[in-house]
Amino acid sequence: MPDLNSTRFPVNVDAALRDAGWQPGRWDIKLAEEWADALRGHVSAGGHRHSVFPAVVEAWAEFGGLRVTAPGHGRQIAPATVRFDPLAGLHLARTLGDLGRALDTELAPLGEEGEDDGQRAVLAMDAEGRVYSIDHTGDWYLGRDIDTALATLITGTQPTRLVAGP
Repeated sequence: MPDLNSTRFPVNVDAALRDAGWQPGRWDIKLAEEWADALRGHVSAGGHRHSVFPAVVEAWAEFGGLRVTAPGHGRQIAPATVRFDPLAGLHLARTLGDLGRALDTELAPLGEEGEDDGQRAVLAMDAEGRVYSIDHTGDWYLGRDIDTALATLITGTQPTRLVAGP
């Protein structure tokens, strides 16, 4: 029997998600499929295309359309506002493709983090479910899965910067 007092996420992350409209069992596969079709159909001027795979479609179905705002101060850095809309990365097929090749995986846009003041980063997920943030300062590893990435972003935990190889 499940423990009704425990949550999938840390308490403050769970609260932020619920305030944004998330609840256990949330699943909007129709929206996720619309996004998948839009991304598959987009070709950049240079001929680059987006990757779409099960892990990211599942994340879109569960969290798609949510705008999550962190309650309070961050642990090490300011917590991020997260918006789940992969179309925020529509025009970054080449960027995501290049980073995916460097990481030996495929990347798909997940949404964005940041406020409406122009300081935004694109969130991306790889085929294994790992989550990254790409902004003007570099590329960042947020966690091994969406749950870990959300905890990193919402609690203001310093993410790991990706560095180029030798």
